[in-house]
Amino acid sequence: MTWRKSYQRRPGYVPIVTPGQADRTKIGFGLVYLAENETYAGNTGEREAALVILSGTCALEGEGFNFPSVGERPAVFAGKPYAVYLPRQTEYKVTARAWVEIALCTAPAARPGAARLLLPGDVAHNQLGFAHSKRDAYFIIDNRIEAENLFLGETILAPGQWAFPPHCHDVDDLPDEAYMEELYYYRTRPADGFGVQMIYTEDDAVNEAYIVKNDDIVIIPRGYHPAAASPGNAMYILWVMAGPRRLFLSRTDPRYKWMENGNLNP
Repeated sequence: MTWRKSYQRRPGYVPIVTPGQADRTKIGFGLVYLAENETYAGNTGEREAALVILSGTCALEGEGFNFPSVGERPAVFAGKPYAVYLPRQTEYKVTARAWVEIALCTAPAARPGAARLLLPGDVAHNQLGFAHSKRDAYFIIDNRIEAENLFLGETILAPGQWAFPPHCHDVDDLPDEAYMEELYYYRTRPADGFGVQMIYTEDDAVNEAYIVKNDDIVIIPRGYHPAAASPGNAMYILWVMAGPRRLFLSRTDPRYKWMENGNLNP
């Protein structure tokens, strides 16, 4: 079985990952592409949703909320994103201002909530790693934002950089690890670039490596999952996690635990 899914851009909304795929039970993921004045209407149903504006600008409205101008960056590499959080049982309509690209991320929800517009200033920036693993991480919906299961953000890898050391979040083992499901969505700069995504477990029950390109998606069923950009291009990763604890806690592959303190040698 392959956990890599490819997507060719086309107008409107296309669901790409549905709940229950690849041993995952929570995360749903799709992409919306709208030209000027085109609309998309939806209902979150029994799920909460995060609409991450990849590029472009739109209006987003529904009962009790009206966000007339959401998004501004021309590409995912051009700054922090706008996003909108929507609780369960929420009808909404998106209208493109000039054009817009949106990642629609969902997870189950039982509690009521309120729609919230997240501005670039609400997105927390952290620089993770060191040397060849240095990267920029942008936390969009984390435990600062009231949600039930969703936890997501963006990572930018410069050419030749890795998201490393390998980590996993397969079980609840607090305070060291919290169970969180995950998927990755990729873009590259230039657009014909590529990266590598690995997924493996210590017992080799899972041992996969994928070449990932623009608009690819990889579902992380379990295990360690390091990623790398080729030396010839930068790589963007939208990471979507879901779990009841909503904690950014993971376990490092024991072979590379020495890297956690910024050491260059084991």
